[in-house]
Amino acid sequence: MTTPDYTQAKTYAYDRLERELSADLTYHNLWHTREDVVVACRQIGQLSGLCQDELQLLEVGAAYHDIGFTEHRANHELAGARISAQVLPQFGFSQREIECVMGMIIATRLPQSPRSLLEEIIADADLDVLGRDDFFARNKALREEWTNLGQKMGLKQWYEGQIAFLKSHTYFTPTARMLRSEKKKQHIIELEEMLQRLA
Repeated sequence: MTTPDYTQAKTYAYDRLERELSADLTYHNLWHTREDVVVACRQIGQLSGLCQDELQLLEVGAAYHDIGFTEHRANHELAGARISAQVLPQFGFSQREIECVMGMIIATRLPQSPRSLLEEIIADADLDVLGRDDFFARNKALREEWTNLGQKMGLKQWYEGQIAFLKSHTYFTPTARMLRSEKKKQHIIELEEMLQRLA
């Protein structure tokens, strides 16, 4: 059995994201994939006890999780799963490995419904930012992206939506809960205070 070329597979995804993503995507950009989700996958995966091959496959899933944005925003996960199925054979991935990557991409779709540990990890990694110190800076980038794409809303409505989202969200893996739950609770409190100041 041959080992897939994980590095080249990721490089392909990064190159396409860099070249083809719209500048309007101030949140769902190359940085989000490479420096945010891939890094969070590696951290959660290692702490969850994954073997090296599982970690490598997880990173490929993370590299491709938003590649569908190169085609369109709506249902980008389905487009990303299709793209991964088309390109990964050339990097030596087996059908089982490709199906695993496709499952991980679909697992990031909201509302998230992962069906395996790898899918739980990538789902948690995609929303790792909810419990990180850079939450408010990234949240500002997300609001800017929504505005760029014609979904402009007032601060009150934005804060209400973000509070509701954070309150309804739960991390799937014990590792992500350990790393991010407390800080996420603080962010809810801060958002509620910001909302009150608008009143």
